[in-house]
Amino acid sequence: MPWRPMPRTIVGMSDAPTRIRASDADRQRVAAHVQQASGEGRLTLDETEDRLGAVYAAKYLDELDALTADLPLQQPEPSRFPTPLHLHAAIVGVLSVLLVVRWVISGVPFFWPVVPMFWLGLSLAVHAAVRSRHNAVPY
Repeated sequence: MPWRPMPRTIVGMSDAPTRIRASDADRQRVAAHVQQASGEGRLTLDETEDRLGAVYAAKYLDELDALTADLPLQQPEPSRFPTPLHLHAAIVGVLSVLLVVRWVISGVPFFWPVVPMFWLGLSLAVHAAVRSRHNAVPY
């Protein structure tokens, strides 16, 4: 049997781009976005009703995207967890208080906690500087 190259497409398959079907969670997310925009005064009540009807009738993701294309992006909810910088600041504060308490208990006249507190403060300042440089816009 002579050699033949393999076909580039599978018989019965289409080269047309496939559309992805929307889930209930996708519809709920877009409906919440439309309702938020309505609450902010970006949409009239009639526009909101029309868009919500279209949201719940949408079958594909591209249909949902078209309904919010003229609305600003939703802001992500703030994190419930503290940032590393806030944790660092809390640790520096607690350690500083413990150092001062230890100094008071020890009865030493020289305020020796100033030395470790200086280094703790310096580490916090460096952390804040690195974080601000990391979050800065590159242009």
